[in-house]
Amino acid sequence: MRNNITRRRLLTTTTAAGAGISMPQLLLGQKGSQSVIIGKGKHRFEVQHDWAKLPDKYSWQTTHNVAVDAKGLLYVIHEGHANKKDHPSIFVFDQKGEFIRAFGNQFQGGGHGIEVRTEGKDQFLYVCSYQQVKSFAKMTLKGETVWEKYAPMESGVYRKDEDTVRVKRWGRDAFMPTNFAFLDDGGFLLADGYGSFYIHRYDKDANWVSKFGGPGGGKGKFNTPHGIWIDRRPGRKQQIVVCDRAHHTLQYFTMEGKYVETLPGYGLPANIDSWKNLLLVPELHARVTLLNDKNEVVARLGDDVERVTKKVKGVRNDSKKWLPGKFVHPHDACFDDDGNIFVAEWVSTGRVTRLRRLS
Repeated sequence: MRNNITRRRLLTTTTAAGAGISMPQLLLGQKGSQSVIIGKGKHRFEVQHDWAKLPDKYSWQTTHNVAVDAKGLLYVIHEGHANKKDHPSIFVFDQKGEFIRAFGNQFQGGGHGIEVRTEGKDQFLYVCSYQQVKSFAKMTLKGETVWEKYAPMESGVYRKDEDTVRVKRWGRDAFMPTNFAFLDDGGFLLADGYGSFYIHRYDKDANWVSKFGGPGGGKGKFNTPHGIWIDRRPGRKQQIVVCDRAHHTLQYFTMEGKYVETLPGYGLPANIDSWKNLLLVPELHARVTLLNDKNEVVARLGDDVERVTKKVKGVRNDSKKWLPGKFVHPHDACFDDDGNIFVAEWVSTGRVTRLRRLS
């Protein structure tokens, strides 16, 4: 959250029956142009697909995550090409989608999670990477590395030398971190969403403290705990929320890591953000969901679940099959200060969409 924690935000979704989910609308703009409007009531947005303008010398490959800093700059991390070490994996854009800078060559082939955190008067990037990189790092906003760390061997869940061998390997004894959540005491949580399925707790000096979760069938155990967040919305008790992606649920925990409850009804939920009383959940199954402070769905944006998951094959790899105002595979999403939403999609050519808040 913005208050000394991070610049990402959480939105709310509506129940499928009662939220008034609508088809995209066309709004006539200047010079005869048309804008696609999605949502309803207080949750209406103008869709700006392919908003980020990348210079020709760079290329997208499977956009993964997004974060916004105090100046409104957007940071986008993509998986990158493992065989192109001279190509950056992190791109920075201004509020108009114009390119500012690029860095992060060391994450090529494994770029995944990215967050902006305020620490005192400064802001830092927290980045995690999977595949053959298998690391997490703290960086300045310009890309200088403060520290970089690897598998927490003291946790007792990883294979020998997992912290030193840079080889892509999947399994519950592998380290494949996916996302962060920030604690009030200066520490943070790290989700090993593709590896051990544990949530690791670190102190303010990035020392490993403890873990919770692990593989299992739910209620405190996970099948791909891909996204993580601290729910600090006004009027709610502060709790940890985890996207248990392959179980299609959100799981809530106390701040000590004790299981509280499960929220079903999602299609591969990938990560979380919040803004005011809203919780934002991008779902790989072709939609972005907004929840209110009672965790009731208030909007499902860009919903194309039926077509993408059941009717049309090969949508991910063929941009000709993408529809205006519809999503394919939202992998991450975040708010800016004004409640606009940025969505990064897990598609082969990469896509970043800006949803301009109208209400």
